[in-house]
Amino acid sequence: MQQIVLFGNGEIAELADFYFTHDSEYDVAGFTVDEAFIKDTKFRGRPVIPFERLAETFPPQEFGLFVAVSYSGINDLRAAKVAAGREAGYRLVSYVSSRATVFAGLQIKENCFILEDNTIQPFAQIGANVTLWSGNHIGHHSIIEDDVFVASHVVVSGGVRVGQGSFVGVNATFRDHVTVGKKCVIGAGALVLEDQPDFSVIAPRGTERSPVPSTRLRRI
Repeated sequence: MQQIVLFGNGEIAELADFYFTHDSEYDVAGFTVDEAFIKDTKFRGRPVIPFERLAETFPPQEFGLFVAVSYSGINDLRAAKVAAGREAGYRLVSYVSSRATVFAGLQIKENCFILEDNTIQPFAQIGANVTLWSGNHIGHHSIIEDDVFVASHVVVSGGVRVGQGSFVGVNATFRDHVTVGKKCVIGAGALVLEDQPDFSVIAPRGTERSPVPSTRLRRI
């Protein structure tokens, strides 16, 4: 098995370790974060090495790297760490769940994290450093650009373009042939029916709480 190091020591790194360990050709040898953020020298029973000295323990000639970081800073942090890993000479690996549905012709680029129950239809394109959490539909001829994070149960219809660095919340829906610019934030439950310029924020309001307490409901 090919050995890799995971950048991160939080929940996403813990999940990435589980997925890579149980459903990939990779073996996780250890973890790394910037030295200032090291909480412990071990995580999930493996060593945590300062990124500044990573090559001393896990040289890039022998180990791959996966950056297991969230959408912080509208994905800027993850993108910056991918760039730093690449500059240090590491090959950035990707994970695609064996329970995802993909078709011939799909090219998986570096540092993608595609979880279970994603359906990526023919002629769709997925950029580098893209996270597709579980249960999404990526329609035919759609393009997800680099550094995008898509949460769960999102419906991207055919011919949609989601711009670089955007974040898409759970249960968002995109009408066919809509274009969303770069660094957009599409909130949970949003319905996107028209093109959106760069840096747009679509944030639907949550369901209002009833003034009647649950103890006064006549039936449920």
